[in-house]
Amino acid sequence: MSNSRPRGLQAGALGTFDTVVMAVAGSAPAYSIAATTAVLVGAVGTAGPAALLYCLIPMLGIALAFSYLSRIDVNAGASYSWVGRTLHPFLGFLSGWALIVSATIFMVAGSLPAGAMTLALFDEQLAENTALSTLVGAAWFVLMLGVVLGGARLTVRAQLVMTGTELAVLALFAVLAVFHADNARAFDWSWFGFGQFDGVSGFASGALIAAFYFWGWDVSCNLSEETRNSRRTTGLAGLIGLGVVFLLFEVFTIAVNVVLSADRLQAGGANVLAALGEEIWPGWGGRLLIVAVMLSTIATLETTLIQVTRSLFAMGRDRTMPSALGRVHRTWNTPWVAVAVVGVVALTMFVASGALGSVGDILSDAISAIGLQIAVYYGLTGLAVVVAYRKLLLKSAAHFFLGGLWPLCGALFMFWVFVESLGSLSPAAIAIGIGGLAAGLVPMVWYWRQGSDYYRPAKLDATRTVETDYVPHGRAARQARVHEGLPTDF
Repeated sequence: MSNSRPRGLQAGALGTFDTVVMAVAGSAPAYSIAATTAVLVGAVGTAGPAALLYCLIPMLGIALAFSYLSRIDVNAGASYSWVGRTLHPFLGFLSGWALIVSATIFMVAGSLPAGAMTLALFDEQLAENTALSTLVGAAWFVLMLGVVLGGARLTVRAQLVMTGTELAVLALFAVLAVFHADNARAFDWSWFGFGQFDGVSGFASGALIAAFYFWGWDVSCNLSEETRNSRRTTGLAGLIGLGVVFLLFEVFTIAVNVVLSADRLQAGGANVLAALGEEIWPGWGGRLLIVAVMLSTIATLETTLIQVTRSLFAMGRDRTMPSALGRVHRTWNTPWVAVAVVGVVALTMFVASGALGSVGDILSDAISAIGLQIAVYYGLTGLAVVVAYRKLLLKSAAHFFLGGLWPLCGALFMFWVFVESLGSLSPAAIAIGIGGLAAGLVPMVWYWRQGSDYYRPAKLDATRTVETDYVPHGRAARQARVHEGLPTDF
């Protein structure tokens, strides 16, 4: 592959603050808390804070892998490019394919509750209308599709409004929870200890669920070709974003333990945040947090669209998928063909899930299967950084621990999550997870036989490329050095 070919995307459109916002939105804090906390509590009881804490440690290793690799290869495909140029092109393609499949499934799964929560703001009965919820969710999806098509700057501006409002509401309720007097139980430091888990299997169950909370922060690396000073900015943004969402997850998991009794938690159903809001601020509380969850869901639809369309763009450009996917709109500098294809596929899935109850059941299994695909591309990226930096690992302690040992442990954890998932998921979920990955073998073999340059890569080696400046196509500047510190917009 040649790094000198025109990239085509809107170079230099985003700064550090922009990409931090995108990383936070990618993990969808309010949506993750609302949709997953009840499942986490059901699996580990009051040990939710411990599960999140101990899952963060290996997840930081993966974030460090993304940070180190983004310094030596600026590519919208991120792990697709890095794994292909270090481990093997076949594994690189499967990394990109795993992200595409998991993101496409999530976009459908996320749009449906977005529609239901929008209707719930007006009438709880309307939210129970599956067809109407599907229609409203599809409308939100089409709107986000248009925003992503309009370019990186428009995408970030919309994200600033949605995520800013969401975080403001979450911060307000975090403060109110601290001063809430009617507690179900007293705070206990043992919630952070291993003793709360039911052995290794109990810890594994909590870790699997906790891993789903964090997914999405790596969208900052898919925006690297559109980010200023991207070799430093994208990786830093991912680490900051991961830290921000971890703090939010911990605060609200602790608040759920303190404020909500087991009966109240069970009565709250899937949306724990609404139950928490009603308990802390009767009347307005639940409604405000529904708004936060709705905005979080819509915001993460946008970041997921970014991830899947940029990955498809990189694959189309490399001719490992149809080359039309690599086309860029002349005005908006966005991969419009990739956006259109994703839109058609997702909307078709919306219609199917709304029209057929059995498809809706399959989607619930598909959400569980997402974890398998996440574990694949995160784990492979953790291994890729060790290979890329192998000649530098013994040069300094920082390289050894931050660029080698920690990412390697993170990768091993992800593969452990993958294996543990196989024993706990339903046969349908496993079929969707493994089958979705296996489906990628068809285009992979086809374009490999067509002679794509991607399958004859220049190996990624940090000793040769780490000091090489990346100058976006058409934006060459006199002072385009990448190691001169952070951009001033932060």
